[in-house]
Amino acid sequence: MVPVQSSALTRRRFVGQFATAATLAWLAAGMRAPAAELAAIPATVARRYRISVCDWMVLKRQKLGAFALAHEIGANGVEVDMGGLGDRPTFDNALGDAGVRRQFLEKAKELGLGVSSLAMSGFYAQSFAERPGVERMVQDCLDTMVAMGVKIAFLPLGVQGDLVKRPELRPAIVARLKSVARRAEAAGVVVGIETALDARGEAALLDEVGSPAVRSYFNFANALQNGRDLDAEIRTLGKDRICQIHCTDEDGVWLQNNSRLDLPAVKATLDAIGWSGWLVVERSRDAKDPRNVRKNFGSNVAHLKTIFQTQPTRAEPERGPLGGATLKS
Repeated sequence: MVPVQSSALTRRRFVGQFATAATLAWLAAGMRAPAAELAAIPATVARRYRISVCDWMVLKRQKLGAFALAHEIGANGVEVDMGGLGDRPTFDNALGDAGVRRQFLEKAKELGLGVSSLAMSGFYAQSFAERPGVERMVQDCLDTMVAMGVKIAFLPLGVQGDLVKRPELRPAIVARLKSVARRAEAAGVVVGIETALDARGEAALLDEVGSPAVRSYFNFANALQNGRDLDAEIRTLGKDRICQIHCTDEDGVWLQNNSRLDLPAVKATLDAIGWSGWLVVERSRDAKDPRNVRKNFGSNVAHLKTIFQTQPTRAEPERGPLGGATLKS
């Protein structure tokens, strides 16, 4: 997608990058913005858009250290993975143990963080349409969500469930998603799916499933990598179909250095449709230093905070039931 060049766009990017530079200075000094500065963020803005990081991408899959790291770099929460899958009958999920869950929730409460979502990232490489035992895997995730008070799960259909390249899988995927929907409805939670479809195609898929318990877990990268208009894709799906967002692009550059991603414009679009929720950083790592977790995710979180938690926001919507598990004293 060719970026639109205008004086307004240049101005927005300058302001965003200037604010990010200030936040990065805080990060360099102590890897966390001063409490006084964070306290200055309007409560309604911080509540509307909250920023999370994926624990498996910060190299701390199902580790308590993911919360300390998220707190250190200024994130508001963590997307916790269900664990590896491989050839196991279900996820390698330590959170099935009540004691482990308690440790995670207590750590989140101690640091003032939320659990934005649980992720079934094992389906990136597994076939949701064809893998035996999917019902048990999904149920294990739903049971863990209920036990932890988490409202959103992430379910990628992955490379083996790519409906653009393998449209013949659609009947099986729809049937399995309808089963997921019934279980999620019974649990009072939402499962967000990531597909390779464009927004119109994904909306049609969701409508075919026909349940508010299965929605879109929207990923900026899918639109950007395929040359689609990101803002138009968001508007096509709309407020009610998008449950959560991976606010990220493919690896290579940080968010503030990404010339094809206009985050102030994205924020304006999300404001306009009345969306609120968690923005979860997954990738967008610097190609020169991809394993420097603090530097990569710290810079991306800092930039997102300058755009989504310090800039003026239109009328604040009422918080819905999809805000994620937030534990406060």
